[in-house]
Amino acid sequence: MNSLLYQSARTFCAGLRYMVIHVLIRVVRLAILRCALSLVLAFLGILGILSLLFPLHVDIPFSTLIAARDSTIIHAFLASDDKWRMKTDIAELSPLLRTALIAKEDRWFYWHCGVNPVALVRATIQNITAQRTVSGASTLTMQVARMLEQQYASRYGNPHQRPRTLWNKLVEIFRALQLECVYSKDEIIQLYTNLAPYGGNIEGVKAASMLYFGRLPDKISLAQAVTLAIIPNRPTTLKLAEHNTAIQRERDKWLERFRSERIFPDSLINDALREPLGVERRQAPSTTVPHLAYRMKRSFPTESIIYTTIDTRKQHAVQTLTQNVIRRLTIYGIRNAAVLVVNNQRSEVEAYLGSPNYDDKAASGEVDGVRAVRSPGSALKPLIYALAMDRGLITPKTIMTDAPSNFDGYAPENFDRQYRGFISAEKALINSLNIPAVKLLQQLGVAAVSDVLIRAGFEQIRKDAAKLGLSLVLGGCGVRLEEMAALYSAFARYGEWRPLHMYRTTPPQPTFGLQVFRTRDSMSSVPNRLISPSAAFMLGEILTQLTRPDVPRNFASTRRLPKVAWKTGTSYGRRDAWSIGYNKRYTVAVWVGNFSGQGVPELVGADIATPLLFDIFNAIDYDSPNDWFEPPPEIDFRLVCSESGLLPAEHCTNQVTDYYIPGVSSNARCSHQKSVIVSADEQVSYCPDCLPSTGYKKKLYPNLPPEIVALYSAENRAFERIPPHNPACTRAQQSGTAPTITSLIDGKQYYVEHNTRATTVSKLMLSCHAANDVRTVYWYVNDKFLCSVPPEERVFFTPEHGYNKISCSDDKGRTSSITILVEWQ
Repeated sequence: MNSLLYQSARTFCAGLRYMVIHVLIRVVRLAILRCALSLVLAFLGILGILSLLFPLHVDIPFSTLIAARDSTIIHAFLASDDKWRMKTDIAELSPLLRTALIAKEDRWFYWHCGVNPVALVRATIQNITAQRTVSGASTLTMQVARMLEQQYASRYGNPHQRPRTLWNKLVEIFRALQLECVYSKDEIIQLYTNLAPYGGNIEGVKAASMLYFGRLPDKISLAQAVTLAIIPNRPTTLKLAEHNTAIQRERDKWLERFRSERIFPDSLINDALREPLGVERRQAPSTTVPHLAYRMKRSFPTESIIYTTIDTRKQHAVQTLTQNVIRRLTIYGIRNAAVLVVNNQRSEVEAYLGSPNYDDKAASGEVDGVRAVRSPGSALKPLIYALAMDRGLITPKTIMTDAPSNFDGYAPENFDRQYRGFISAEKALINSLNIPAVKLLQQLGVAAVSDVLIRAGFEQIRKDAAKLGLSLVLGGCGVRLEEMAALYSAFARYGEWRPLHMYRTTPPQPTFGLQVFRTRDSMSSVPNRLISPSAAFMLGEILTQLTRPDVPRNFASTRRLPKVAWKTGTSYGRRDAWSIGYNKRYTVAVWVGNFSGQGVPELVGADIATPLLFDIFNAIDYDSPNDWFEPPPEIDFRLVCSESGLLPAEHCTNQVTDYYIPGVSSNARCSHQKSVIVSADEQVSYCPDCLPSTGYKKKLYPNLPPEIVALYSAENRAFERIPPHNPACTRAQQSGTAPTITSLIDGKQYYVEHNTRATTVSKLMLSCHAANDVRTVYWYVNDKFLCSVPPEERVFFTPEHGYNKISCSDDKGRTSSITILVEWQ
């Protein structure tokens, strides 16, 4: 019994002892955990406080890269600290490069929190044993921290390398812990690949890959990846393009080490060992689109890469062709040109040439001709004609008058100083006649046309709108090449204007074999219609005609030219030569001249700019299917009289087919002939008041407007005149148009020379336009008879000081009068 009790007591004591020990262990463990947690919390608290006091500086200035629509880098700029540091995204890193970097620099990168304790202990023992610094135990994160500190110090005036001291090592550890708390592992790798030094002013694997291997980091081989991985630790002694032998030896050593560690397959290692180093210092891309590149950099100074809409193939073709043309034209003193190629469907600029040679300082090559304000010459005439079609003023076959005219003191002339008399609207446009265009602008109104141009983005016209006049249509305004390209591109979209897109927000992403993009301003750009689809179609039909004076002399060499609608322009003084053309796919705008504004006799749009326009179309659209615009449903065609372009009247025998806009185009009947009652011998004409009972007949005479009568008379052209009216007629005034005084303008002020000693005053000229049936006009000054002369004859008179009333009457009793103010000087 005692034995049993003893055994029970002993068992109880053992259990109690075990329980006490277990409780003590748990208490100690809990204390240790609490202590550790307190230490961790304290450490994190200290780290947080220090981070607030000494925040990370990860403000890295990057080089600005300009990319084409296929993501090819076409221009690069130095970063703000004069370094080639091209931003590298993690997706741009080749898997080979990423693996090589981690294997060489920090194989435990994904397992530690920025600091490798084992490596720190090992490095401490090695440094104590050697009594000098032989190992730093730096992880990849610590290297990033050191490079960030160095980069920050360099920006604020301390470009020297930080010494390897215990204090600096502690700073690196602190910064590494900060980085691990803020950034993911991939982001830390990205920071490393953007900051790694490669000698000189080259930093980052992207800059090194492009400038030494000529390719992006996602396209490099294993040999190149290992080369880029080994340089950052020794950027001075292993400087690319200078120490290539040592670099290749070091590369091969690491390749063998990677083989032994089974990091890469043997086949890749063998290929890499056989690959020559192939390193040479290349120039950063800067010659493809320098003007557009600088424009984009000014517009988006904080962007590290800007994706443009440039098509590199088209850009190189345009650049080569333009440089060749300017090289030939230099002997004439023509040194500059600018070209823009627009994709009409997307309204995107696919080629942008501001000048043939950006580096030609003597020719001001740095000037961007795409944005320079120049005179358009006659290049705005197509818009005037299209607006007149929409107003119902003309159709393509409408007959207009081309004769000397005075528009309230403005008397323009044609380019060749010749006058055609009667001419159809389509012929007037393709022959680029000035008088018909000015007449249309006068009918439309300068303000109305200016409003359309302002809607089309013409900035200088918006600024000068209040002082523009009828010379607008002949080049009396300032325009830019990009504005003209957008205008003609609207013609190719049936009159719908859109702003030109030159850049994109994101790189291209392949979708089912197509490239889909989103432009920055595509959401805010609201298309607006400048002209109707019908007017745009008729305009295109006119501008494609080949029987015209501005066809280049060597047109035979362009037999494969796609069907193109084009218009030329030459500014006053022959300072600017324009040629702008379009088809369904592209609009090409060409300007040739001198940025200095110097005129050149040979500088004519048809001879200088149009050959380049055709060469560019052949280069970018040589195999075009030549499909053309379909007539819109609103347009129709009809028969019109070929003599007037109006609906045929009873006596109209010559008729042609003409497009028109139902409900808009004029339905007036032709009146190009006038029925006149004349004597049997056709020597006298009669009115109903003096018609004899017998001996007369009716005859059709040309119903010529006064300006055509004046032109034919001045040039001695033969035309059939209406016989003089019956002198025995007692009717005081005949119906019809009174003479128009053309030499002086009603209400204007004229200054004439007055010699007080000789008491002489300069004379003023009188001239008029009269109807076909007028033989004599009578001039009066201040209601005093001056003289009677044939209507085409000019008269000179001495005006009085002050107001002068000028009257002109014809032999039919029709009178017109004006009043002018004469001042002596």
